[in-house]
Amino acid sequence: MTYKHTQPGTWILIFFAAAALLIIFSQGGVAANASWIALVILVPASLLFSSQTIAVDNEFVTWHFSFGFWKKQLPVSDIAAVSVVRNKWYFGLGIRFTPHGWLYAVSGLDAVEVTRKDGSRLRLGTDEPQTLLAALQQHVP
Repeated sequence: MTYKHTQPGTWILIFFAAAALLIIFSQGGVAANASWIALVILVPASLLFSSQTIAVDNEFVTWHFSFGFWKKQLPVSDIAAVSVVRNKWYFGLGIRFTPHGWLYAVSGLDAVEVTRKDGSRLRLGTDEPQTLLAALQQHVP
């Protein structure tokens, strides 16, 4: 089974838009200059994390954020187990290190946890956890 899905980063975009509006409508003065610098950082960050694409084929699981940013791949032969999980809200979005390994997510709390044969784990955030799980399970012994 070949799988490819792009999830929009709804919550990240909402957060960045709200932060940008706060900066734009903030008071003047010295703090305003720092706020505009923050805005210059927020806009590219919102574009980079506006979506996440996950693909599964016979050889690799690959994932990346918008425009191919932070592209990663994992050979399916390295996968020992997969399961659907729900992340804690405080794990956040984007690229994070959690108690359950690396998390890559742009929206929502649902994810698929991938346990590698070396025991390390990672979580791929998705709005299609069951479909991604089914695609990955075809490659897990």
